[in-house]
Amino acid sequence: MLFSGVYAPLPTPFDEHGTLDLGRLRAALPRWVASPLTGFVLLGTNGEAGLLSDDEAARVIGESRPLIPADRPLIAGTARESTRAAIAAAKQAASLGADAVLVRTPCFFKSQMTGAAFERHYTAVADASPVPVLLYNFTAATGVNLLPDTVARLATHPNIAGIKESGSDIAQIADLVALSSPDFSVLAGSASTLYAALCAGVSGAILALGALMPGACAQLVALVQAGRLDEARALQRRVLPLARLISTGHGVPGLKAALALTGIDAGFPRAPLAPAPAAAVDQLRAALCTYEDHTA
Repeated sequence: MLFSGVYAPLPTPFDEHGTLDLGRLRAALPRWVASPLTGFVLLGTNGEAGLLSDDEAARVIGESRPLIPADRPLIAGTARESTRAAIAAAKQAASLGADAVLVRTPCFFKSQMTGAAFERHYTAVADASPVPVLLYNFTAATGVNLLPDTVARLATHPNIAGIKESGSDIAQIADLVALSSPDFSVLAGSASTLYAALCAGVSGAILALGALMPGACAQLVALVQAGRLDEARALQRRVLPLARLISTGHGVPGLKAALALTGIDAGFPRAPLAPAPAAAVDQLRAALCTYEDHTA
């Protein structure tokens, strides 16, 4: 299964008390489905997956799948610290209609998360998962790095379909691309360096910015693929301020605040996260206005 195009890791809505708000999710999904996004990721980092119970995770997938057309891939984040739990989560997601699972590297026992440990973990998950597995490397958040030589060995597994690399190390991304094949996709996870990653040869991207600016993200991919590199570089420069604000800047609270400014109610973040402060909202509003001025 080849993964290409742009996927958005969708936020999980909570109400002001931190309760899962499926009504907000149902209301927001049609806006994303109407966009040019290739597909969707539930329960990723931007979906606050680590703050949900297994039952809540199942409810998010079960509620979303009927609202997403069958020809739009739905990827579910099923990362768990134990291999046993990751297998159970993958099976549950598949039973609820997920087309693939995204499995972040375990990281609690950082010093013991060697290449061999990752091979054991991902091989066991892929052996048991009813749907394709995507590796997920996010060193800035986890403190561990899934290195290309380990990925090369995992890429030979028939049920490991690719990797989301959220780092901005273009040399590492290029090494991963060298492993790619019709059976293994490399997806960029950083909108701030999307142009460079596309030039390095990634087949697509999973981007928080895709939930906020799906058209711009899809256009950037299309421009690079069409060889219109000057236009692609210009577009990368225009989206860069927003990309930074909702990633290294304000994170999930910033993404939810920015979405609210565009008319998508993604609810509140769940504690210990807090809503974006007023100063952050002002920054996001200014960046959105600047982007619109440049594209008017």
